[in-house]
Amino acid sequence: MLGLGVGSLWLSIIVLLPIAAVAAKSLDGGFGAFWDAVTTPAARSALGLTLVASAIVALVSAVTGTLIAWVLVRDEFPGKRLVNALIDLPFAIPTIVASIVLLTLYGSDSPLGLHLIATRPIIVIALLFVTLPFVVRSVQPVLMEADREAEQAAATLGASNLTIFRRIILPTIGPALLSGIGLAFARAIGEYGSVVLVDGNIPQKTQVTSQYIQGRLESNQDGVVDVGAAANSIVLLLIAVVVLLALRIAASRGSRHHAR
Repeated sequence: MLGLGVGSLWLSIIVLLPIAAVAAKSLDGGFGAFWDAVTTPAARSALGLTLVASAIVALVSAVTGTLIAWVLVRDEFPGKRLVNALIDLPFAIPTIVASIVLLTLYGSDSPLGLHLIATRPIIVIALLFVTLPFVVRSVQPVLMEADREAEQAAATLGASNLTIFRRIILPTIGPALLSGIGLAFARAIGEYGSVVLVDGNIPQKTQVTSQYIQGRLESNQDGVVDVGAAANSIVLLLIAVVVLLALRIAASRGSRHHAR
């Protein structure tokens, strides 16, 4: 009981109280003011871009992350340990460093000849970088523990690789894959550092919600969080919670179905 009490107190101080403070601030002027703050053209445009880019990133990460996890678990090649370590690089470096790297690669002096600064594609690229580890690290341990005898038996019976993946492997990694997708999406919708130098922050064109919130904060000379910043922050929080909860439920149901 003591451990539960300490854990609950710590969670309240670190997570619940700050969220409650922001939620209360977002409703300072009532629900009408909250609604007005999140439905301005700039706010709606920023949120739409954020959600579309994050959804693209989550889907791409689902495919590439699963492939990378598969290679790391099932294949042996020179430099495997280095590649495995590099997967966690986005966790280790400040996201502003990623923004500087992207600015160098895709800016006006791009060594690749690609000039993507202040465009929407660079937002997706930046978000793909910071969300790389989530699907890989979610799927990898499940693949390591997966029973390969069923795969070998299916192959012996003449099942194609696609059938083996669809009928045997995917149900096994499905819950972990959904968890990784949810984490990638939740991270992407709130990302700021990796896009701050590269997307141009053009309202209703390349401005994401995190930058819109930052702009609202900077426009307030008193340094006080206004309703607009708080309300849009709460919207991002609610979207992340709903997505994570939905994927957690889907993963739980998938696990029970697979266990049967």
